Amino acid sequence: MGGPYWSRKDDGAWSIPKGLPDPGEAEIDAARREFVEELGVVLPPGELVALGEIRQSKKVVVSWALELVAPHEFDLDAIESNRFEMEWPPRSGRLQTFPEIDRVQWFDLVTARSKMVKGQTQLLDRLVELLT
Repeated sequence: MGGPYWSRKDDGAWSIPKGLPDPGEAEIDAARREFVEELGVVLPPGELVALGEIRQSKKVVVSWALELVAPHEFDLDAIESNRFEMEWPPRSGRLQTFPEIDRVQWFDLVTARSKMVKGQTQLLDRLVELLT
């Protein structure tokens, strides 16, 4: 995750791209849109496979997996996150701009489990179920 609150965190601080559907927008279409908005690149071709929904804090997160046919063609260096503005440091009256996502990286399942925010690790369990 991006922004100043997450800048020095690593384990337990990584998240999947996510956001709310617009009125009348299907959840899967919102997932595609949020991917593009948050990462600045087009979602690679392929079939999205539902991982279902989880509760993360007070939010419901609906997620999908995508098998990359040619992962080497998905250039992580091309990622350019959208940005948001917030007052920083707090109560300073000064607005600063930060990336919504500060890093994107490939991980094996064991490493991914240690990197992801705790509320999302059950998505990895569902992915493993699909793969076995």
